[in-house]
Amino acid sequence: MDQLKTVPWHEATWLNEPEHARTDGPDLLVTARARSDFWRTTSYGFVRDDGHALLHDFPRDSATEVTFLVDFGTLYDQAGLMIRVDAGTWIKAGVEMSDGLPQLGAVVTRGVSDWSVAPVPDWQGREVAVRASRSGDAVTVRARCEDGPWRLVRLAPLAPDAAATAGPFCCSPERDGLEVRFTGFARGAADKALHL
Repeated sequence: MDQLKTVPWHEATWLNEPEHARTDGPDLLVTARARSDFWRTTSYGFVRDDGHALLHDFPRDSATEVTFLVDFGTLYDQAGLMIRVDAGTWIKAGVEMSDGLPQLGAVVTRGVSDWSVAPVPDWQGREVAVRASRSGDAVTVRARCEDGPWRLVRLAPLAPDAAATAGPFCCSPERDGLEVRFTGFARGAADKALHL
């Protein structure tokens, strides 16, 4: 993977400002609003589009990477990386609390949402990176914990001509007071291959 360049927090734009956001040295501390989420219809029957995402341009042939500390304790607490075209077309990928454990997963939304997860209990309390690489008609999402190996999370379609943005996101569907420490936000060239 090529070297990425840091995106200063102030150069990105909030979709739905959080309860609080402040810098702490190089990090960004974000407190989610109560009952915030991103979801469209499937199984639950509701549409939620009030989660928090700090977004920057995500053009073709580029990659965006977000790092954050996993410190979740309540069902559906979540943070990671969002890719957004519009309210009905987006991807969120990261770590979400479900079934009493941190889960690595993704939601891909094209009119309606889907959801996939895999348990990562040993990621609790550690730094996680989520990276999205856009090439051709697809986005490849990978994640890793600290200096561990990259894991493929999702390969999802994204129209080559779609104007998209990407950046860190967090939500707190079941409570207020979730605070997430984002430790990095960077951009660069798309990964050269699907398989590393």
